[in-house]
Amino acid sequence: MYKYRHSDKNIFPIIPFLRFFTRGGPAHYYQRIMGKPIIAPSVLSADFSAMAQAVALIGPSGAEWVHLDVMDGVFVPNLTFGPKLVADIRPHASEIFDVHLMVQNPENLVGDFIKAGADYITFHAEAAVHSHRILQIIHEKGKKAGISIVPGTAVSAIEPLLPFIDLILVMTVNPGYGGQPLIPECLEKVRTLVQLRAAGKGNYLISVDGGINEATAAMAREAGVDVMVAGSAFFGAQDKAALVRCLKG
Repeated sequence: MYKYRHSDKNIFPIIPFLRFFTRGGPAHYYQRIMGKPIIAPSVLSADFSAMAQAVALIGPSGAEWVHLDVMDGVFVPNLTFGPKLVADIRPHASEIFDVHLMVQNPENLVGDFIKAGADYITFHAEAAVHSHRILQIIHEKGKKAGISIVPGTAVSAIEPLLPFIDLILVMTVNPGYGGQPLIPECLEKVRTLVQLRAAGKGNYLISVDGGINEATAAMAREAGVDVMVAGSAFFGAQDKAALVRCLKG
């Protein structure tokens, strides 16, 4: 389970009502302490022509984070949006903004997305040469830093960085498009990360992204995830609150 640093801001895990006093508040940590994963709907599956309305649906559903997939058409075969969209929708949601940079040279975009309103910035280990420096830059700007790994990358590739990471995003599909089926073998990485954290090799949240729905959420929970990213399942659900309850288990 995630251990709290005294330096963490806006984290008061035993007083959930304090979420009203800070953006995103502590409710996402509180629910994890209570054994429930954080749910982070991915706007990749939302209607891009009505993005403000889409993110406004997230909080009332019981989900705690907004997951924003930034794609450059180079690192992944798709192109999404830049920091202006994030800045434009920031006033429409009080939840944590979890920006996932699926781009080459992520260090070039970190500052712009932080200015746009990101709370977490996650970049890919496969796309960065100086990962430690990027983590340092994010922390210097007062934000949480994450690293993501694709299905073909082993946990051992990022193990030296674990003490400097706040969030590890395990891709359970090959990134680039929503609606793909989960690759079950990727959940073994979650189990490995849980073991490493228990052994004192880091103090991070573990997130999974790809193929999360009513049928696969139980597998992810069993593996030990702290955060589930759900795109197609969330925005395709008629009853989003019921879907979130199902994912949390």
